[in-house]
Amino acid sequence: MARKQKTVSLDFAFFTHLHDFYKQNKGYIRTHYRALTKKYLDYNDPTNANPFLRQAQFEALEMYVFLKEFLHNAPLHQVFKDWSEQTGRFEARTKVAKAGQMVLFEEPTKGQYDQLFKRMRANSRLYPNYIFALTMGTGKTILMATCIFYEFILANKFPRDEKYCHNALVFAPDKTVLQSLREIQTFDLTKVVPPQYTERLRANLKFHFLDEAGTSLSTIDNSRYNLIISNTQKIILKRQSKEKTPTDKLFGSGKPTYTPGSVYDEFSDLLDDEPETERDLATNQRFEKIRRLEQLGIYVDEAHHVFGQNLAKDVGSKKDSRKTSLRVTIDEISANLKRAGTRVVACFNYTGTPYVGREVLPEVVYAFGLQEAIDKLYLKKVQLNGYTNPRSTEFVELAIDDFLNRNQEQRHEGMLPKIAFFAATINELQNELRPAVEAALLKHNLPLSKILVNVGDPKLTSNDDIREFHRLDTENSDKQFILLVNKGREGWNCRSLFGVGLFRKPKSKIFVLQATMRCLRSIGEGQQTGSVYLSNDNLQILNDELQQNFRITAKELEDTGKEKDLLQVKVAKTVTVKLRRIRKQYDLTAKPVPTEPFSLNLQAAPTDKYRLLHTTQEGLALGDAAKRKERTEDISHQRHQRQFSRLTLVAEAARYLNKSCLEVDRLLGQAEEGLPSILDGVNEFNELLYDWVIPRLFHLLYEITDSQTTEEYEVELVKAPPKGFYELLSKPHLTAYLAKNPEYTAKSFHLDHYCFDSKPEQNLFWKLVKEKRVKEIYFTGMLTHGQSDFFIQYIDPESHTVRSYYPDFLLQKEADNSYVIVEVKGDNKIDDPVVQAKKRFAEDIASASGMTYEMIKGSDANDGNYGILFGEAQAVQGELGDG
Repeated sequence: MARKQKTVSLDFAFFTHLHDFYKQNKGYIRTHYRALTKKYLDYNDPTNANPFLRQAQFEALEMYVFLKEFLHNAPLHQVFKDWSEQTGRFEARTKVAKAGQMVLFEEPTKGQYDQLFKRMRANSRLYPNYIFALTMGTGKTILMATCIFYEFILANKFPRDEKYCHNALVFAPDKTVLQSLREIQTFDLTKVVPPQYTERLRANLKFHFLDEAGTSLSTIDNSRYNLIISNTQKIILKRQSKEKTPTDKLFGSGKPTYTPGSVYDEFSDLLDDEPETERDLATNQRFEKIRRLEQLGIYVDEAHHVFGQNLAKDVGSKKDSRKTSLRVTIDEISANLKRAGTRVVACFNYTGTPYVGREVLPEVVYAFGLQEAIDKLYLKKVQLNGYTNPRSTEFVELAIDDFLNRNQEQRHEGMLPKIAFFAATINELQNELRPAVEAALLKHNLPLSKILVNVGDPKLTSNDDIREFHRLDTENSDKQFILLVNKGREGWNCRSLFGVGLFRKPKSKIFVLQATMRCLRSIGEGQQTGSVYLSNDNLQILNDELQQNFRITAKELEDTGKEKDLLQVKVAKTVTVKLRRIRKQYDLTAKPVPTEPFSLNLQAAPTDKYRLLHTTQEGLALGDAAKRKERTEDISHQRHQRQFSRLTLVAEAARYLNKSCLEVDRLLGQAEEGLPSILDGVNEFNELLYDWVIPRLFHLLYEITDSQTTEEYEVELVKAPPKGFYELLSKPHLTAYLAKNPEYTAKSFHLDHYCFDSKPEQNLFWKLVKEKRVKEIYFTGMLTHGQSDFFIQYIDPESHTVRSYYPDFLLQKEADNSYVIVEVKGDNKIDDPVVQAKKRFAEDIASASGMTYEMIKGSDANDGNYGILFGEAQAVQGELGDG
């Protein structure tokens, strides 16, 4: 029997390998980006002094730009094919196996990936379809706005480039989420858009918010920079789906609802039957308007609350027979745009998970999971409370007792903590849940006015209640106990929600997961804890849904973030150090315009390095060229060169010289070589213009003088914290405590806790703090967000922007009181271009300040090989402290 061919598992996460390729080749990839794109990315880089985007948002933005600028919006199945075969843009890819990940290729067969490739291709659409899977609370709406603004800025600069969207259509799943998307319209775009582009973007950007059923879309045909926010029901093409009943025919007028020859006639070819209502007409009018917009980008804010098979259908990874589904609507828009001569540039889906059951959604290009979000402090930690066979009154009383015990008398950002209880029906809420909550509040002497009911029934939920519901996240709200029926599942971003209670088994299992995640949004400084109160049946459902949608268990969710302690780090003593800042100033002075002829000395230009040479050799004989019958010919004439005329040559030179074209034309006319000879040389080798002609003209017109000044200034190793302490997360085994080591008070510990990033840092610290040649040593690498003035500015070699670098240690020698700035780096990072750039700038600052700078490999730090700090060639073995 033939051996069965291995195939790639459907849980193969291609997006992790795609991201790895980007990180490993980032410098090379950026060479393919437009300068404007680099500016946009650099402005949003989280390593800037005051970043706005979180690391996860920025990484997703990087992948968004990577797909567009480097891969030209290629369908993901084609990207996967090129990646797997190492062709096209992925020629330089290396097959690196990571620990814990499956290896895609094992020679000799490449059939291992056929199943995944066929699946990707089978799910492909008329347009590129990408999924960005960032869990709830990580800022998907802001990310979406950042991507759209990027598209419009680039489209304005390069209107003929088909990669960029000229218009954007944002889909929300329903009216609740539609309201939350108003953040795109109200968002301060200066936080993500470089200042030189904000005014133009504001001037051109046109918002269309379709929140009412009868609202028409007012876009101008073939216009640009329209940002339309709607849900599917307000866009999808309405068609009569069933034959009229006798009652319909009896009460119908039998006449059109519009006047023939009116503006609505243009929609008649879109309808199987006449429109029944003005609402139907408005819906079809929107569809018609959208298909008249060029280069449309579609953004689906669909799935931060959708999981399982519904998610697969909405993002197009599973066939869907629903005539009114989201994917059918998008496919219909794409087909209509194509018939109209334009296109959907791409569809970008923003979801909360990359998983559907046991499978990974194949179109995912970036993912940031629930565990990662909690670890990075983007969400609250979770405490799960399960109860066996709880009665309504018992469950509510126990939950409220625990909630008040944890949160009473607390305020976060001025807001009261809140708990939400979900009931399955309105009757259950009225007859069981509400009386139980009222009884629990009376037990704690709390007023019943702290209860807010929102069930969608005007008899129970007034307009005042709705207003209170929308202002829960304000300092003026005194509501704390929120009673809901199928509310708050999506679009309800209440950061001051600290608890969720659900004891009855709901009709939808996924509702347990949706309701649980409502209380996880972060608030205040440090990481808070959200409490979830469930019956054991619901706890089991939660565990199953977490496994299917996030690949974690309820126990793992509860344990996430617990390996780190939230410490209140206080200043133990004030330490200052004097540094010298080097300032270099370059002055540009205009020279008198030459009146006499001058020479550009073109004959001395090194044109040989521009030549294209072709070498042939007959046979494999060694020896001199004659014996090898080697011939070399110059085929430079076959190079693709731009042919300049007098006008274009003058215009190109004027761009660089900041002079008028008339002045440059007159200047070139004074050259002894003559303009015809200059044109001949430049047209033969275009590089001659930029490397030789323009620099010599520049030095004829300008003189550059430079000067350097050094000024001394004093910096504090740690600023005074506004609340008396800084809150930091640290693993206990990587934390050094002053309270446990008071004997080192004079020699170290300017903070009462040192939170090390790695074991080598910790080991080096304990060896040096016990080293007799060390007078003082301070760990300075833990305060990297503006809490310290001890940082070094350097120019990032990839982005060419100024960044701040915080070294690991500041050491003072006993012998001469001189200082050494010490950095511990992983062995594999020593030669990294960014690390070397930090080193160069640090050495300059250290030298000017009478200090030295030393970088130590992690392996050497771990083994105590630090003799280089004291000018020794041999390593000195130190003594390891217990911390």
